[in-house]
Amino acid sequence: MTPSVLISDALSPAAVAIFKDRGLRVEFQPTLGKDKEKLAETIGGFDGLAIRSATKVTAKLLEKANGLKVIGRAGIGVDNVDIPGATARGIIVMNTPFGNSITTAEHAITLMLSLARQIPEADASTRAGKWEKNKFLGVEIFGKTLGIIGCGNIGSIVADRAIGLKMKVIAYDPYLSVERALHLGVEKVELDELLRRADFITLHTPLTDKTRNIINAQALGRTKKGVRLINCARGELIEEAALLEALKSGHVAGAALDVFREEPPPPSPLFELPNVVCTPHLGASTTEAQENVALQVAEQMSDYLLRGAITNAVNFPSISAEEAPKLKPFIALAEKLGSFAGQLTETGIRKVQIAFAGGVAHMNTKALTSAAIAGLLRPMLQEVNVVSAPVVAKERGIAVEETRREVQSDYESLITVTVVTDRQTRSVSGTVYADGRPRIIDIKGIRMDAEFGPSMLYVTNQDKPGFVGRFATVLGSAGINIATFHLGRESAGGNAIALVEIDGAVPPEVLAEVQKIPNVQQVKPLRF
Repeated sequence: MTPSVLISDALSPAAVAIFKDRGLRVEFQPTLGKDKEKLAETIGGFDGLAIRSATKVTAKLLEKANGLKVIGRAGIGVDNVDIPGATARGIIVMNTPFGNSITTAEHAITLMLSLARQIPEADASTRAGKWEKNKFLGVEIFGKTLGIIGCGNIGSIVADRAIGLKMKVIAYDPYLSVERALHLGVEKVELDELLRRADFITLHTPLTDKTRNIINAQALGRTKKGVRLINCARGELIEEAALLEALKSGHVAGAALDVFREEPPPPSPLFELPNVVCTPHLGASTTEAQENVALQVAEQMSDYLLRGAITNAVNFPSISAEEAPKLKPFIALAEKLGSFAGQLTETGIRKVQIAFAGGVAHMNTKALTSAAIAGLLRPMLQEVNVVSAPVVAKERGIAVEETRREVQSDYESLITVTVVTDRQTRSVSGTVYADGRPRIIDIKGIRMDAEFGPSMLYVTNQDKPGFVGRFATVLGSAGINIATFHLGRESAGGNAIALVEIDGAVPPEVLAEVQKIPNVQQVKPLRF
């Protein structure tokens, strides 16, 4: 039977042509995504759903999508798709992560120039019949310092354009290596230094728990007087109330916002300020970008529906149907090992080494390596997936090395992930037993045998009597139940590691109490 695709948002006609040329049946209803009830009535008869941002793929919609095999998002953001729900139903979710990078970067530069020369306000004044030449005294960007928060794909393009405008560019990005920064021609700095030195600050980081409100009252207080702020990334990166006060006080000379916490935004005091430029999320809105993402999503969906090829999937690796059953538990192991290392890494990553030994060395290790890198980067870059992870790592100058050994004496298959940062080298190894569940068996050379739990605590300490009792007392007093408790040590009295599965999250005050236990060196909550 010929595969069928429903396009429920406004996609370029070129996408429709690709589907038809590849032999698929396609129905183009560009406004259907705005009608939830009608979309739910229609979706059941299609194998693929091609969308932009207007269509909301909810759990309720997925209940009606009995035959759906793939969802293609023309663009990078997939927050309008219930990914866990789609995954549970075996629906592949694809995006096009790199189709609008140049467009978004150019918009950021445009907003920066608009702020520097007060273009929108001067335009409105002139159209109103005024000639207020002396009122709109701008500033040059030549020789000024641009601070880029998040120097990945889009941020690096912004850096290139700014350098061409003869600006000094500094960047804060924990995943940007010194070597990559030198190649880009930017200076890698810590956030505090960027805030202190920058004349203009532009945001290009994903929204994570660590980046939410990264520009808050405290951060704005550390900026130089007269700084100008540009945000084309996510509205939640900025604490809007704090920005409003800084603008009104004159500490921040201007702000250009393309994104908001709520879109479309409700009336805001920010809109009333003359030194604020606002655009309605136009970062990806150019003819070229719309064409690029539409063409990419059509090609990707066609390849999957016709040949089973998976590209840029956010919920499944790029592997064939024949490989999937054998690879599945090792993909889970590789991603969890990467996540374990990523959650413990707080400085710039220089190199990642993934070693495969035994039977796993004969499998599709490219998919396993991608899964490990995705797990490693996801704590900071939540939009990264197993397909885009190697590209993202390369953009940040992270060297990825893969090695294979056929013989492994202790385990039938073994995967080891080693992360090299500016400060240390950390390794973690794991395997899959006959039950199919991944396990950690070695951390930094200390033997361990622990399953991955949804919520865990990682504790390093000196092996001294009394630790276990005090630790259990602290958690017990806080009403936190211990599910499993695994210990390992280098030698009697030496360095030791506890990996503890717990029921639920641990409040910060409880973590602080654990840190106070004698001989405890580090305590870190982990989520898998």
